[in-house]
Amino acid sequence: MPTETTAALPTFADVQAAAKRLQGQAHRTPVLRSRSADDLLSAQVFFKCENLQRAGAFKFRGAFNALARLEGAQRQAGVVAFSSGNHAQAVALSAQILGMPATIVMPKDAPAIKVAATKGYGATVITYDRYTEDREAISRELAQKQGLTLIAPYDHADVIAGQGTAALELFEEAGALDALFVCLGGGGLLAGCSLAARALSPDCRVYGVEPEAGNDGQQSFRSGAIVHINTPQTIADGAQTQHLGQLTFPLIQKNVTDVLTVSDAQLVGSMHFLAERMKLLVEPTGCLGFAAAKAMAPSLKGQRVGVILSGGNVDLDRFCALMATRTAA
Repeated sequence: MPTETTAALPTFADVQAAAKRLQGQAHRTPVLRSRSADDLLSAQVFFKCENLQRAGAFKFRGAFNALARLEGAQRQAGVVAFSSGNHAQAVALSAQILGMPATIVMPKDAPAIKVAATKGYGATVITYDRYTEDREAISRELAQKQGLTLIAPYDHADVIAGQGTAALELFEEAGALDALFVCLGGGGLLAGCSLAARALSPDCRVYGVEPEAGNDGQQSFRSGAIVHINTPQTIADGAQTQHLGQLTFPLIQKNVTDVLTVSDAQLVGSMHFLAERMKLLVEPTGCLGFAAAKAMAPSLKGQRVGVILSGGNVDLDRFCALMATRTAA
């Protein structure tokens, strides 16, 4: 069966190579500022708006970079991926662009907008129960039986390198930063962005941010070993992962300052702020970094702060329902 990872950890050179591969394919998303956000944090805040990326999230970067490196029989046979939605859409769109078949294993309770988009890009969708079935086992079996290449959502060197281009662009536009806040699920985005941070802004503190209900990354980071948890119950569906990866964990250990957590209520509050003050529709997972930055505001006073808004794939009915639950968080 084709493997989904490579032996060596990706480097900043791989991020730079991915940036060249993505030219003309991925959007160079805007870096936006907000006076209200600056006032709220008493800092200069730079938002990297990956909610405006192709397929609605940063995931397109890693997926296209990985698929673009496949050749010959692998392209002809196609790929399989497992995802709650954003990696699913990214792989499906990348496969469509590159003329490959794609099969995506998605939870049966994935947001309808994400399932519809994945099918709309031409992928075959197979559903499973995220609380009782093993998506990785299902995907590996499909890969073995059908000769497909498994493109893991985060524990894949080419995926990590592609995700790191988001931070590369942020540093190129904003310059050196004092702190960078990045959402954390399986760790692909955080690992890739940490590579860019260490190369382009060595003194920048890099924070991974998880939902309180799913703090496996925090436990892993602080204990020094990968911790496995049950699927967490959180509105941040893109961060309902159970563990970090064999590639992402050592990069996070080496390059990240700390892993923080925020509550679902804090995510809703951040969604409201971004919609009301910046006219940005950001999904709950995409707000993890900003929610943590708000919580850390006293220690960020006067600093230059980067926030990756990782995605915007939330359907409007769900968004409105969450806004109805908003508190002062």
